[in-house]
Amino acid sequence: MPRFAFRIEYHGALFCGWQRQLDQPSVQAAVEAALARLEPAQPTIAAAGRTDTGVHATGQVAHADLARDWDATRLMEAVNHHLRPAPVAVTACARVSDDFHARFSATERQYLFRLISRRPPLVHEAGLVWQVRHPLSLAPMQEAARALIGQHDFTTFRASLCQAASPVKTLDELTITEIPLAVGSEFRFTLRARSFLHNQVRSMVGSLERVGAGAWQPERMAEALAARQRAACGPVSPPQGLYLTGVRYPSDPFA
Repeated sequence: MPRFAFRIEYHGALFCGWQRQLDQPSVQAAVEAALARLEPAQPTIAAAGRTDTGVHATGQVAHADLARDWDATRLMEAVNHHLRPAPVAVTACARVSDDFHARFSATERQYLFRLISRRPPLVHEAGLVWQVRHPLSLAPMQEAARALIGQHDFTTFRASLCQAASPVKTLDELTITEIPLAVGSEFRFTLRARSFLHNQVRSMVGSLERVGAGAWQPERMAEALAARQRAACGPVSPPQGLYLTGVRYPSDPFA
């Protein structure tokens, strides 16, 4: 059976997350239902990452084994047709080798977290960012973030229900930039690692926000990391600011 890879973007607000769940709308179920309109037997798809409820994606990658050897462009257009009106779209499709696996072949995941600091309610960005009403300072957050780069035991920033075999992960990048807006500022957190623990990104961003707000001193981030206790973590940031923006492989399946 020919194997196809898909790059997928979605607005996570209407879904219980990526993974199919009984009696709840999921991105996986939406894509599988669209594929089922094209194939005699409903294909099962596997993704690079299981995003949580409310989390968005611009660069999720999934693969499926299909009965028919489709032209990749026609397959993409057909799937997108049957996905309507769900807020999900396939933005690239390619035939890949049988040993390609969206999850296990991945060498890196990339995430973006968007946070807007301003007092007035959001209109255009509502549901797409985390809004805080108080000002934040960029430099202290950047200083605190440096303590998280590299290989560490990230137990402090790991959800209690995380199923990963080990809390030890290597964080390759955590960059924070500030974009001045007409009202307030947007802070963008860019993160790269081979893999992440459950809620790791949202937990780290929530703690960094406390630093930016002046509630934590920058050195407290290193202390929280070293504690290896969930109680040392700051508040977990909400899901609507988080985006899975890309997945890297030894060779780009969509090149």
